Amino acid sequence: MITQMDLTVCIVTYKNDEAVLMKAVDSVLQSKGIILKLYIVDNSPTDKLRHLFKDERIEYIFNNANIGFGAAHNIIMRDSEKMGRYHLVLNPDIYFDSHVLKGLVGFMDNNKDVGNIIPKTYYPNGTLCPVCRLLPRPQDWIFRMFIPLKSWRQKITRRFLMSSCDFNKAMNAPSLSGCFMFFRRSVIEEVGLFDEHIFMYGEDTDINRRIHRKYQTLFYPELEIVHYGAEQGHTNPRLIRIQIQSCIYYLNKWGWFFDKERTRMNNEAIRLYFKN
Repeated sequence: MITQMDLTVCIVTYKNDEAVLMKAVDSVLQSKGIILKLYIVDNSPTDKLRHLFKDERIEYIFNNANIGFGAAHNIIMRDSEKMGRYHLVLNPDIYFDSHVLKGLVGFMDNNKDVGNIIPKTYYPNGTLCPVCRLLPRPQDWIFRMFIPLKSWRQKITRRFLMSSCDFNKAMNAPSLSGCFMFFRRSVIEEVGLFDEHIFMYGEDTDINRRIHRKYQTLFYPELEIVHYGAEQGHTNPRLIRIQIQSCIYYLNKWGWFFDKERTRMNNEAIRLYFKN
């Protein structure tokens, strides 16, 4: 049995579908072989979700405002005493089998150079969900939205999402999806929290980049999770605007066309994992 508080989990909610959310909650609470704590941080306009969380392992926090994804997670992450040795940032539309979290704790215990890890991820229909990314160039995030030729967009997207790689093998990708971030607490203490200037979209890339400088950000196909993964950001005008704002902030912070660190990290991943 793993020591109590070796693992904490945080789900940030905003007017989520209750059935989908509870599937994520149940996945955490039904995990075997670990004692854990689950934080629900609610950015919704009302606390109507509160009644769902009766289990003593859950702490419900109502913000009474939508303060953003990273800022909400930082409520827990800025206080090391609230976290276990490992801390999972979990989307409310993820579910998995009861052995997954224990398996990740065991793997991280034996691989001290891993700072963040994500299992192989599927959509509910069984297709592979792309969770590995290169660090973004302007054309990967912003320009792609306005490129009229579908073939160009597909080429850019395939490169950015590392689509030619072998997803049956572990990969130290420069960035990983923010839907499931299994952090080592000591690494977060070292590299810092989510950048709260990013309301949503891109905060996962930013923190992964800081981790990847010193540790592995690892895609681990020996375990699997399922992600509902509705792409609202591609159709909702408000979310598109937020996404563009976040992309511009990120590129202003790290570099648009001249970013030596991005080039180095991406080229290393391409050399190691891309198929010719």
